[in-house]
Amino acid sequence: MEIYTIEKEKVYAALKTAPDGLSQSEAENRLLKYGLNKIAEEKKIPLFLLFLEQFKSPLILLLLFAIAISAFVGEVVDAVIIGVIIVYASVLGFVQEYRAEKAMEELKKLSAPKAKVIRDGSIVVVDAEKIVPGDVLFLEEGDRIVADARVAEGFELRIDEASLTGESTPVQKNSDALKGKVPVAERTNIVFSGTTVVAGHGKAVVYATGMETEFGKVARMLQEEERPKTPLEIKMHEIGNLLGIVVLAIVSIVAGLEFLTRGGDPLTVFIWAVALAVAAVPVTLPAVVTTSLALGMYKMSKKNAIVRKLDAVEALGSVNVICTDKTGTITKNEMTVKEIFVLSGEYFLEGVGYKPEGKILQNNRVVDSSSESARPLYLALKIGALCNNAFLIKEKNEWKIHGDPTEGALLVSAAKAGFFKEELEKSEERISEIPFSSERKMMSTINKNGKKYFLYSKGSPETVLSKCRYVLVDGKKKPLTKKIKEEILKQNKKMASSALRVLAMAYREVGKKQKYDEKDEKDLVFVGMQGMIDPPRPEVKDAIAVCKEAGIKVIMVTGDQKGTAEAVARQIGLEGKVYDGKELDEIKIEDIVDEAAVFARVSPEQKLRIVKALKAKGYVVAVTGDGINDAPALKTADVGVAMGITGTDVTKEAGAIVLADDNFATIVSAVEEGRGIYENIRKFLFFLLSCNVAEVALAFLAVVFGLPLPLLAIHLLYINLATDGLPAMALGVEPSEKDIMKRKPRMKSESIFHRMKVPLLLFSLYLTLSLFAIFSFSLPYGLENARTLVLVAMIFAELANAFNAKSIEKSLFKINIFNNKWLILAIIWEILLILFFVSTEFSAFLKIVPLSAADLVLPVFVGVCAIAFMEITKFFIFRSSS
Repeated sequence: MEIYTIEKEKVYAALKTAPDGLSQSEAENRLLKYGLNKIAEEKKIPLFLLFLEQFKSPLILLLLFAIAISAFVGEVVDAVIIGVIIVYASVLGFVQEYRAEKAMEELKKLSAPKAKVIRDGSIVVVDAEKIVPGDVLFLEEGDRIVADARVAEGFELRIDEASLTGESTPVQKNSDALKGKVPVAERTNIVFSGTTVVAGHGKAVVYATGMETEFGKVARMLQEEERPKTPLEIKMHEIGNLLGIVVLAIVSIVAGLEFLTRGGDPLTVFIWAVALAVAAVPVTLPAVVTTSLALGMYKMSKKNAIVRKLDAVEALGSVNVICTDKTGTITKNEMTVKEIFVLSGEYFLEGVGYKPEGKILQNNRVVDSSSESARPLYLALKIGALCNNAFLIKEKNEWKIHGDPTEGALLVSAAKAGFFKEELEKSEERISEIPFSSERKMMSTINKNGKKYFLYSKGSPETVLSKCRYVLVDGKKKPLTKKIKEEILKQNKKMASSALRVLAMAYREVGKKQKYDEKDEKDLVFVGMQGMIDPPRPEVKDAIAVCKEAGIKVIMVTGDQKGTAEAVARQIGLEGKVYDGKELDEIKIEDIVDEAAVFARVSPEQKLRIVKALKAKGYVVAVTGDGINDAPALKTADVGVAMGITGTDVTKEAGAIVLADDNFATIVSAVEEGRGIYENIRKFLFFLLSCNVAEVALAFLAVVFGLPLPLLAIHLLYINLATDGLPAMALGVEPSEKDIMKRKPRMKSESIFHRMKVPLLLFSLYLTLSLFAIFSFSLPYGLENARTLVLVAMIFAELANAFNAKSIEKSLFKINIFNNKWLILAIIWEILLILFFVSTEFSAFLKIVPLSAADLVLPVFVGVCAIAFMEITKFFIFRSSS
């Protein structure tokens, strides 16, 4: 029997569960039986194949071919040494890719989806992969459904099934049994894994997980797609290809001239030409970029910013506007009702947080609950608890809220008066709901009390008042006059200006009917308003100041009232003009975004318009969001930032970054990290290219002047290993410069070589001429001696250049040159290694000769001068901008 044909009263029994859910021990037993709730992934590439991938480069394949020929003609020693160097270089590449892969795996764990289930009678949040058949899912607007489940109860439950069935409009779901064989797309009492709740809420009992879900069946027919390359990776790949073509052309010319003018063994010239190409072309560039991004993402995750899309790391570096929510991002999202207004007076509540303890005071006296004047107060509290989808739960002696924090605050205020939602619903059962939406700015429930039916509403004061015809005064219903309405709105403005978020409560008696909708929200009786405070996070004020210094404009975009948003903006030092949603409908947003600091009472559609207006003005925009209606704005933004705690699953899918702590300060930390990663890639490029250009230019000069080749193939490969290897990798994890958040954001169109080309070419020129001079003047003392001096001098100069690359524009005397331990260790290792070769009989393996201490003075001098030369270059090129 298909699960969708079973009557709703028998669903729990059919799946061997209960409305209170499974016990934790039973859930664990079923997990062992059914396995993890996840789609089976394709088998990963074995490590040995990942290692073999390093040999796919055409240049490496050419070199391997050359080695084979060398061995065939008897040059076994050369073949072995070059082979060892290639294997060592490939090991470094393998390590880079493996580390990047591990970092990505860690990120997947951090961003794993969660689900709300009922276990042991309580709502708990668990990892989606631990959901089992029989679990009772608690579904709310914005949730991504993690398993196939049969609806047990639903209130206006609508599901977006486009990802599974292609249905473009949300599907209404209910718990009614179906008859006969029904296609997947028409199963109106089933919710499917991978789909999304777009409205309403309800409960559903899981019957299929993992590969047994409809999505799992589809997954069996599909192969996992490869991760698409990021814009930065593509750019680096293009740079590498361009350099490769240029270098290969030059190398071919140099090799041709060498062979034609000097003759020599064709095999030797061929091997040398390939080695020069390998040394000159930055074949490790894409791997280092990917590793830098992946490790940077992992570092950001440790700071509570989980990056879901690699290109977001690059985009972060150029963000110059952050559009941020208020509640939970700038504020703590620990809502506490502090003030209640009814027409018979004002009341103040003691206590903070979600602990339902604290007195209700009027004129500094505890309220007499038996007095007639207190009836509107208690009715306002009761409406706040009944018209509510949150849950107040005590777990391990700690009170917690499951659901929206604003609704949670209303539950706590009611509990302080002795009204607990679960108890209230026993006498006033909820029979229907008109869900909240950002456009309507209110919600209503219909509750049965005996034989009577009441509609309870809560929402923004302006919206609720517009639906009211009466008011409750001293327990009596009276007509809502213009004067009373003005009094209520004046009080609302007063409460909002004290940074209180204000919600109004109203009700009316309704008749029994089959279906209730928005048309029933009319002729309401206004009862009162509850004002709750959500204090700003203490670290936000400093983060705003950092943004100001970094040239990043911060705009608060909130659904709260103008007065509340304005008060919070003052507290955090956010300066600029404040606009509300009504004003946005009357003006062109592009005309005001430059001066705006706060947009209050905005709808999702207006938020999207704000983002588009900013982008049209040329800004690079990061946008935060948590609700399902924020998803379009997050997708449109250059960097979408979703809330990890309060954010819906849909928003997290739309966002490029998820904040694990929902904290605005974390966004600023992520921007800083993003800037640092981008700068490290620039430093790596400068270091690599300035050295590689010199290697090619040196060979070209020697051929032009009729001199022997300054470096042999084995020397070029060794230099490539010494520089493209450990030092280059170490630059990829260089700590950010201290003033990185004091610089203006880079332009989106800015080249990665911005302000780098001149110093890069000048250093290449210095290195080329220095090495050519050493080679020319030492040739009379023997070719091998000259080549040895050039090899050692080039290594010393390039290692010195690694220090130069720590800051392309700043003097080494203005930065901490010892703050990257990996770079220090890499340089020490390379120095010790070359000293080992030039001071022992192992020098023969590299086809060099031993050097005395006096001989080493010149190479060391060239290295020291490499730093001095760049110091002078930086002074003259960048002094005007310092």
